[in-house]
Amino acid sequence: MATDGPPPEGATDRRPDLPSTEAFVEVQESAEFGELRHSYRSFAFPLTLAFIAWYLLYVLLSNYAGGFMGTKLFGNINVALVFGLAQFLTTFLIAWWYSRHAAAKLDPKAQAIKSRMEGGA
Repeated sequence: MATDGPPPEGATDRRPDLPSTEAFVEVQESAEFGELRHSYRSFAFPLTLAFIAWYLLYVLLSNYAGGFMGTKLFGNINVALVFGLAQFLTTFLIAWWYSRHAAAKLDPKAQAIKSRMEGGA
């Protein structure tokens, strides 16, 4: 195995010092971390609830409104197929939207906290 031998010449086996438990608790209780958590939750929770409601609507309509879901729109395309494909579309749109939100609002705040923790400042 590659890890069985001694370290290369000049290499050190020292790992960076990790922040203490108290430092993590201090960051967790900080206003900056609270703002990061609020930014995440105010985006993720409502969108998650909306998507679950949208999915359950599809399932319920499929079970209890067969006539409506079977309505032909054009050719062999019916409402159920369109709603089913819309489930996939909304999944990808939500992932894209979250990616943009995270890059713009969450990542900079998280990086600032991480840098401060790693730098000891």
